[in-house]
Amino acid sequence: MGLTEALDYRFTPPNPLQRTTRRVAASTVGAKEFSRLTRPLDGLVERATGGRTTASEVLAGLPVVEVTTTGRRSGQPRTAPLVAIPIGDDLALLGTNFGGPSTPAWVLNLEADPTARLAHRRRTADAVARPATDDEYELVFADAATRYVGYERYRERVTHRDIRVFVLTIPPDA
Repeated sequence: MGLTEALDYRFTPPNPLQRTTRRVAASTVGAKEFSRLTRPLDGLVERATGGRTTASEVLAGLPVVEVTTTGRRSGQPRTAPLVAIPIGDDLALLGTNFGGPSTPAWVLNLEADPTARLAHRRRTADAVARPATDDEYELVFADAATRYVGYERYRERVTHRDIRVFVLTIPPDA
């Protein structure tokens, strides 16, 4: 069993409102606002629904996985809500940071310690991350662009840093 099955993680076709939200979120201004609003909105919706869904899933039709890493400097748990891309039975994470100028902290945390705890809805799983191979990198971005146009737009905007992509698997000893 892989992470997609362990977490019951899947995409569903977006409705018209969700398609519109995705187009807005992919724009430069939309991405900036969504990067600021996503976490608080997700928290509100998660609390209101008892963890059954998030604002990102309701508004944009994008399933969210909570990725908990170990802070590279603090050693404390750090959680980031992210959209994962299925790659076989595994999940891939793209360090786009909404097309922003900096590398997300979760990327740096995974580079320092590749273990993570994933949660989707009410399911959890331990995972270990590794950098995507060159072939996987292109495969993940191609698949991601079919699910959400923002990924390709973020990739076009981020020219001054590398966007890291990680493949997460269930640890072999789990």
